[in-house]
Amino acid sequence: MTPELTELIARARVVVWDFDGPICRLFAGRTARRVAAELTAVLERAGLSGLPADAGAETDGPLAVLRAAHRRNPDAELLAELEELLAQEELRAVSKALPTAYADPLIRTWTAVGARMAVATDHSPRAAGAYLAGRGLAECFARRVYGRDRLPHGLKPDPYNLNRVLDGTGAAPDAALVLGDSPLGLAAARAAGVPFLGCARGEDEERRLRAAGAPVVVGSLESVLAALRAPASPN
Repeated sequence: MTPELTELIARARVVVWDFDGPICRLFAGRTARRVAAELTAVLERAGLSGLPADAGAETDGPLAVLRAAHRRNPDAELLAELEELLAQEELRAVSKALPTAYADPLIRTWTAVGARMAVATDHSPRAAGAYLAGRGLAECFARRVYGRDRLPHGLKPDPYNLNRVLDGTGAAPDAALVLGDSPLGLAAARAAGVPFLGCARGEDEERRLRAAGAPVVVGSLESVLAALRAPASPN
């Protein structure tokens, strides 16, 4: 537990979770590659090739393909087809999603001490909502689940969904906290003026987050839960 982590937690009145990563692992690696390949095939049939290469250093599979497609500015009908294909795959993946260690008790504990939970994700809000309901966590979020529903706008690093959380809760940016696992999430948090807590699953993710400038990165949500449960220091 560090003073920086303790301060982030103490100031947070609204906790904004990225969905895939901090809350769960939605796709297994093979599934993510298959879905990305299906999206790429749709684009190739429409005459758009080379999109995975355009994704550059992005590592989130199907979403990287979707972002690359946006940068090519295909027509709205094609974007809608891609989005719905991905949404259906995300919904199918919910039943096999792997919960992130300590995410469930952290969400419940943070809610119990008075913070409001929200989701701001590039994934389908239907999938995120279904996952939370299946884990018995939906009440903690009270419908504050914002996701990919305004194509072609709103994908990170655009802070669109994060700003929707702030607008919906009436929270000032410095009273919120983003829990994210990617440099894109960090960039969105910076654009909205919201503090960011990096959640890394391994050394590679930690290096990427720190290289992007994340001031605080944890390797496990256990440390966040411990800090939240720790007694306040006397003045």
